Amino acid sequence: MNRRHFILGALGLVSLVLSAQATPPRLEMYKTPTCGCCSAWVERMAEAGFFVVARDVDQDTLGSLKDRAGIALELNSCHTTFINGYFVEGHVPASDIRRLLSERLAVPGMPIGSPGMELDGRRDAFTTLLVRADGSVQVFARHP
Repeated sequence: MNRRHFILGALGLVSLVLSAQATPPRLEMYKTPTCGCCSAWVERMAEAGFFVVARDVDQDTLGSLKDRAGIALELNSCHTTFINGYFVEGHVPASDIRRLLSERLAVPGMPIGSPGMELDGRRDAFTTLLVRADGSVQVFARHP
């Protein structure tokens, strides 16, 4: 049986899912303090079994993190997450993150119906993109 704990600390919300199984993968997410959809995404990832550390930063710091990670402007979304040395940009679903072992992913923009962007049962189709080391992209997964 899973138990969920939410702890508010100086660096932001820490969401921890304890499980009788192996230690969950750790996601380190950076967002601005006022972004509600980012907090909802954290909840979805915790529900999916990830250990999530969410850090509130100002917009300039967030932009610098994206630049250092090599995230092209056209791939930017409201939050950036790091896992095992890779970035995950925006509202990428937990199932796609699990496939991430050796790839980088992005969901540009903030599609309605993506994790953390649920709105009255509405769901827009969106695409998760694979971002190669040279900055080129290709479709990784489609979400109808």
